[in-house]
Amino acid sequence: MNRIEKMPYINYYKILGVDRNATAEDIKKAYRKLARKLHPDLNPNDKEAHRKFQELNEANEVLSDPEKRARYDKYGENWKHGEEYEKAQQQHQQQRGRQQWGSGDGQTFYTQGDFSDDDFSDFFHSMFGSGFSQRSGSTGRRYRFKGADYQAELHLTLRQATQTHQQTLSVHDKNVRITIPAGVADGQKIKLAGYGQPGAEGSPSGDLYITFIIEEDPHFKRLGNDLHTEAAINLYTAVLGGTVMIDTLDGQVKMTIKAGTQPGSKLRLKGKGFPVYKKEGAFGDLYVTLKVQLPEHLSDKEKELFSELSKLRKP
Repeated sequence: MNRIEKMPYINYYKILGVDRNATAEDIKKAYRKLARKLHPDLNPNDKEAHRKFQELNEANEVLSDPEKRARYDKYGENWKHGEEYEKAQQQHQQQRGRQQWGSGDGQTFYTQGDFSDDDFSDFFHSMFGSGFSQRSGSTGRRYRFKGADYQAELHLTLRQATQTHQQTLSVHDKNVRITIPAGVADGQKIKLAGYGQPGAEGSPSGDLYITFIIEEDPHFKRLGNDLHTEAAINLYTAVLGGTVMIDTLDGQVKMTIKAGTQPGSKLRLKGKGFPVYKKEGAFGDLYVTLKVQLPEHLSDKEKELFSELSKLRKP
């Protein structure tokens, strides 16, 4: 079952391990240090490292941009809508001060527009999840914020991720059919605009962010667009050379083994790796680590022959 939830507030300074007074250079150094540590290519099977790497990129994107950082420092988790909030607040104050003065029977009176404190309080309610909708004066103009964003996880097998295919998600009783391109990466995120929380009073809906979780495969390990696997060969093939059948994602292929191949040798099958995301016909490579199987339960004759061979190899 795919989990749908609101996107949580993230402390970008904490993620980068710097304080709020950090310079642009401090932020750059912190990002590079953590990026080298958390990069998916160095942590192929560590889902927590993949999640932290995404958060790291998000934090760097905001804090490395002076304008975004200034808004984040000022408005915190609401930094994306902070300026809209200030404009709405200013217009509210202007509307309250827009008074029509007059006198009658010795009494002073004034009238105001129909922008009430109750109306304005809707804004604060919306900033924390309900979608902003606000009337302003007699014009009836409304300020709007779209609904909150949702997140979902979509789990795929490694083989499913090699094929462009369609899947259906259920989001608040609504079925959403999406096309998944071949080559998606573990932890990769895509956005479906308008499939988040509905906006209040006609405001636009939020977006749906889908994170792909690629399950581990028992035969192949993925590193970027390359695949890694192991193959067993017998002692005689390793010593004398020969051929061996290798499993790939699209069937078996024959691979030539040179005479004298050492245990643990790694051979490459070009173009037999993972499809490159959104690049038709492009593939990574398949790396095969050879495991040499030693013969067991030797007969007396075999022992004799091996003994003779060992004498021949002595210096």
